[in-house]
Amino acid sequence: MIILLTIHPNFITDAKGKKISVILPIKEYQSMIEDLEDLEDVRLYDEAKADKTPTISADKAFKTIESKRKRK
Repeated sequence: MIILLTIHPNFITDAKGKKISVILPIKEYQSMIEDLEDLEDVRLYDEAKADKTPTISADKAFKTIESKRKRK
């Protein structure tokens, strides 16, 4: 996955000229956040695929939950 993002930051500096903050146009900020969320989704997917814990399908899980609800 290649993410190409062109950003146009503006920096806030202290009295010595050291960069202390960044200002981004809102569209660039939103795009960056979306890209980070996508990367997090990929990381979580990869983590889940690597997990060898036995699982059940969502349909089976919902049926089990519903049958336990009906017994109460």
